[in-house]
Amino acid sequence: MNGGQFLSLRAGKQPDLTIYYDHRPIPAHRGETVIAALLRQQRHLSFSEFDGAPRGGFCFMGACQDCSVWTDDGKRLQACRALVEEGQNLMSRPPMHGFPA
Repeated sequence: MNGGQFLSLRAGKQPDLTIYYDHRPIPAHRGETVIAALLRQQRHLSFSEFDGAPRGGFCFMGACQDCSVWTDDGKRLQACRALVEEGQNLMSRPPMHGFPA
């Protein structure tokens, strides 16, 4: 995937783990936040619960909910505060809403 919003400060260093977002593998660096890994690969994180518009984060410090993603067991996670973990399964929408086209 190309066209992300973020650039890595670890230029030349290969990602050392993989997370999964909407069932797609996303390369990540140990110690980085979920939002950094996701926005390096794509332009948005999730979708508004109100109008379905793409969301990409707002405050980047945990004060808002704009960077919310969901775990595969339905828990809401603030992507700007959560660190990546090997094999993490995340979704752009709560599991009961299905996945975007």
